Amino acid sequence: MALPPKPRQEQNGRKAASFIRTNYKIRVPEVRVVDPTGKMLGTMPTRKAQSLAESMELDLVEINPTAQPPLCKIMDYGKFRYEESIRQKQARKNAKATQVKEIKFHSGTDVGDLNRKVKEILGFIEQGNKVKISLKFRGRENAHRELGIEMIENVISLCAEKTTVEQAPKLVGRDLSALLAPKSTKGGARKAEQPQQPAPKPTPGLSPTQPHTLGLSPTQG
Repeated sequence: MALPPKPRQEQNGRKAASFIRTNYKIRVPEVRVVDPTGKMLGTMPTRKAQSLAESMELDLVEINPTAQPPLCKIMDYGKFRYEESIRQKQARKNAKATQVKEIKFHSGTDVGDLNRKVKEILGFIEQGNKVKISLKFRGRENAHRELGIEMIENVISLCAEKTTVEQAPKLVGRDLSALLAPKSTKGGARKAEQPQQPAPKPTPGLSPTQPHTLGLSPTQG
């Protein structure tokens, strides 16, 4: 495995150039050399190390310029730089910030629309996103809030196989919402062996002005 070249150190309070010296740009009298397999060949004149790399149709790359003498490795530098760029690109892709998507429901959402929205939630979850499920009570729906509560808890139940409840359902004013996140696979086998306990029945008639945690144990929130 190719050792990553180290950046050059600061000198006199100023940053040195960030380039990596290779082949005949290495001008110190002698270097310590590592061969392509990682075997240490020891200290030798720089000219000899350069000729050795050339005979293998490879490059002599200075990977630790601050060592005494500097440490060099014989490698395919072009291939190393290409593979490094691929790794960096993949790292940037993996570091993409998780997005929070929102799916809205209402107390009268029919079965077909409910199933479509659940599929949409699971699609976002499979992409690594979190999903906020929300419901706003409108007009006469305020008189039967238990229907909206049951709707949200039904959605949570339908998504339970692939999601975890990061924020339990909360009622603030006329807005009821919960936050779902992708389920961690760590320890998944152990969890699968334990049957899930049913959530307690939500209490209807909640105050429209205070936030509440509904229908889920504190550990699931």
